[in-house]
Amino acid sequence: MAIAKAERLMNLALCLLGTRRPLSKRELRESIEAYLEAGSDDSFNRMFERDKDDLRELGLVIETVENLDGEVGYLARRDSNRLPPITLDAEEAAALGLAAKVWQQARLAGAASGALQKLRAAGLPEDVDPYGAHGALEPRIPVHEAAFEPLMLACRDRRPVVFEYRKATAARPEPRHVEPWALECWRGHWYLAGWDRDRGAERVFRLSRITGKVRSRSGRFTAPVPDVVTVRETVASWAGESADRSALIRLRTDAGYPLRAKATAVRELGDGWDELEIPYGHGLDAWLVEFGPDVVVVEPAELRADVVDRLRAVAKG
Repeated sequence: MAIAKAERLMNLALCLLGTRRPLSKRELRESIEAYLEAGSDDSFNRMFERDKDDLRELGLVIETVENLDGEVGYLARRDSNRLPPITLDAEEAAALGLAAKVWQQARLAGAASGALQKLRAAGLPEDVDPYGAHGALEPRIPVHEAAFEPLMLACRDRRPVVFEYRKATAARPEPRHVEPWALECWRGHWYLAGWDRDRGAERVFRLSRITGKVRSRSGRFTAPVPDVVTVRETVASWAGESADRSALIRLRTDAGYPLRAKATAVRELGDGWDELEIPYGHGLDAWLVEFGPDVVVVEPAELRADVVDRLRAVAKG
């Protein structure tokens, strides 16, 4: 259905841009196959008005003109819809190249390559390689989760979704009804921010914990979409990046290198164990559970209790 609507919008835009005089609704209906297939005049009128509003929301300037006979016509003048020249510096081109690499692991690889070719034709400097590395280390953004593409499309089209989600503390996944807002990659993992309809609140979901297929649902969003969706800040807070207190843990020697990178102090205990002091914030218990038997929480007591509860939940599953 999304592909059919996109094709219909494209055909309407081409008709409005390609005419030198205003076209009436009747003429537009006769020119676009999807409109000819509309069951009734009322159905066509509703479809046309929605499409016209969608094109205007996308930025197309559509003029409404009334002729001497009182008939209303529509057109989109090219001079009113012409984009300014595209100029990109090396850093902007590198950002586009990195974005294109994300799509290389999804079905949009061809579209991404075609878009970069068009940018090159529009004036992208020949000495700038959007795909090339710009330093000794080449940045990469992994896209391994099957949920990435359907969620990306749902964010773009503002479509509610349903999926099975397994929390770190749960033995089994449970259905979540979500209005998706934005996707963001943080520390090698993709996260979705959106409105959880069942809980009536904003939530962030890690894509690797989504099981099964992501299914789209009809209807509009029930909650307003924020102007700025702070996915990274939310996840960073959960991971203790903004923590204002510390936790003391024991860690096996030669294990848990991400924890060692965060540690503010490390002390060797002997017998294959080290003692680390690390920042303590919301979500640290879920992160520590991922290291299994290599981590033992010493203090605070509430963190130790939370980790034990999570491990028991995993053991029951």
